[in-house]
Amino acid sequence: MRAIAVHEFGGSPVLVEIPEPVPGPGGVLVRLAAAGVNPFDRKVADGMMKGSMPHVFPLVLGIDGAGVVEALGEGVTRFAVGDPVFGTFFHSPAGEGTYAEYVTVPETNPLALLPAGLDPVVAAALPTAGLTAVQVVDALEAEAGETVLVVGATGGVGGFVVQLAAAAGLRVVATGRPADADRLRELGAAEVVDHTAGPLSGRVSDVDALVHLVGDQEAFRAALAVVRTGGRAFTTTFSADQDALAARGISGGNFEVRGTPDGLSRLADAVSGGRLKVAVEHRLPLAEAAAELARPRSTGARGKTVVVI
Repeated sequence: MRAIAVHEFGGSPVLVEIPEPVPGPGGVLVRLAAAGVNPFDRKVADGMMKGSMPHVFPLVLGIDGAGVVEALGEGVTRFAVGDPVFGTFFHSPAGEGTYAEYVTVPETNPLALLPAGLDPVVAAALPTAGLTAVQVVDALEAEAGETVLVVGATGGVGGFVVQLAAAAGLRVVATGRPADADRLRELGAAEVVDHTAGPLSGRVSDVDALVHLVGDQEAFRAALAVVRTGGRAFTTTFSADQDALAARGISGGNFEVRGTPDGLSRLADAVSGGRLKVAVEHRLPLAEAAAELARPRSTGARGKTVVVI
């Protein structure tokens, strides 16, 4: 089968021919229609998980995908051959990813049935970014009318956070460039702040909650300065100092997504019901994707990139 992989940590993605995988006990073989592209994919290829889990080479990239169940391993009960599914396929060993024509995955992974009428390309763009957004908005435990600042609102996760927070009745202040303002307001932002125009302090103040999706520890500290005492703050960049948060009575901290089938179903229902928009900026055919993925990533992305298989 065809797949996009690296032959060594830090290598450039290339199109390879490798044997079609066979599901073992408890495993599911999925014929993929599409694979979502996430920053985490490149980090795995660069060796982020080296030393913490086994890897296989060629290391096939990709953790998100959508497709159809092709075969079942012994003991599988959640799915049947022919089921359309989508979800997060990352498992040990790292390197058995979704930028491929076929993938095997434990049935215990965060997988859900694909609703009729939902484009597999859209579904493949949902899992990691969408689940992160759903869970971080839930974790805020904010009440309708409260203000949440979303730093990194123009990214895949950020766009979902803006929509979900606005749908929950929160007043959303989103960071973005002036060119992004109209789009962010369409997603539900009440106010858009140009993050290139200097520190947020002085332009934003006393927000009830912060969702920090991009930047380092210094950037998180700067954003934290505009959160009221006793507020909430979460960062997906692992930039939080828990002692510093506690000193100001701010709850939250470093946030890590934990995918669940129920969360995926919530996302699919929201998309199918028109309550959540999924912006797919680039659709890359598998045969052409390796060259595109090897190029430096744009910092001005307006949506998700999906490999179409």
